[in-house]
Amino acid sequence: MILIAGLGNPGVKYARHRHNIGFLAVDRIMQAHGFGAPRSRFHGELAEGHLGDIRTFILKPMTFMNESGLAIGEFRRFFKLPVKDIIVFHDELDLAPGKLRVKTGGGIAGHNGLRSIARHIGPDFRRVRLGIGHPGSKARVHGYVLSDFAKADQDWLDPLLDSIAQNAPLVAKGDDAGFMNKIALDLPTKKSKPAKE
Repeated sequence: MILIAGLGNPGVKYARHRHNIGFLAVDRIMQAHGFGAPRSRFHGELAEGHLGDIRTFILKPMTFMNESGLAIGEFRRFFKLPVKDIIVFHDELDLAPGKLRVKTGGGIAGHNGLRSIARHIGPDFRRVRLGIGHPGSKARVHGYVLSDFAKADQDWLDPLLDSIAQNAPLVAKGDDAGFMNKIALDLPTKKSKPAKE
């Protein structure tokens, strides 16, 4: 059994914000793999299904980003789930838009959602870092992450979310390298133009 948590802020106002790419990713996984309807549990929306043959819970904390760890910590204590079986999808300023990296543990790089989770369960959970790019200066970061994706972002955002959903069973079974490789191979083919003859 594993837990996949997507980070974001609840409510229509925030739905298309860059900070909510974690929510967008797990929503796409649930749709693609026929998860049951989410229920209100553990200060969040919780859905259950399977990725491959692995029983998987998907949790979207409804506490706002800064308290994401409350929901994940409660889930972990209830199910006595090892931290290594918790995967968190979140936005990453230090990766170019559309890039994705998976890592276990590490710092929080100023991300309040990760800080909250580390406070509740420690730092050794797995992270799927979803690149949104950096606005260029620290002073602009807050407004950048709390604003909607631009129209031009759809060129990479939708293909990325589709590829994440399609390949989610790989990350569920711990094949992080395979997951990253499949997505890296998938995205250029969706963007590329036919070669000229």
